Amino acid sequence: GIVAVFESHRAKGIPAMYSLHSWCGMAAFLLYLLQWLLGCGFFLFPGASFSLRGRYKPHHVFLGISLFALSIGTSLLGITEMLLFNISDSYSHFVPEGLLANTLGVLLVAFGLVVGYVLTKDDWKRPQLAEEMALSMDFKTLTEGDSPLSSN
Repeated sequence: GIVAVFESHRAKGIPAMYSLHSWCGMAAFLLYLLQWLLGCGFFLFPGASFSLRGRYKPHHVFLGISLFALSIGTSLLGITEMLLFNISDSYSHFVPEGLLANTLGVLLVAFGLVVGYVLTKDDWKRPQLAEEMALSMDFKTLTEGDSPLSSN
């Protein structure tokens, strides 16, 4: 992916990393890499304690949502950049390429809004199972005497 971008620019003689699209794209790539490495370190490998995982999880969720928004914004910047480079003279005449790009942009924004809505609705979150509550990341259910197996 990222290598292909630089190779494509080099082959066409286009300078790399000069536009806002390239800067945002590189930031998204590096932050995704960081998110992946930290996620593996905290959640996949057994070295991290449960309390450390519990403290990191809100940051992990926030960074994931932020990266999703950054990716959509970067995609929109890329679509606009390609329109300006390829059809800047005829773009205002509603050419098919411009209409297709605008439609794709509107669909990307709509997709981002739907995902944002779903992520903020508690009704859409999977309820924890009793055994998951008993083994919560910070053991609050066990230390506060709130057993998930007891009847209320």
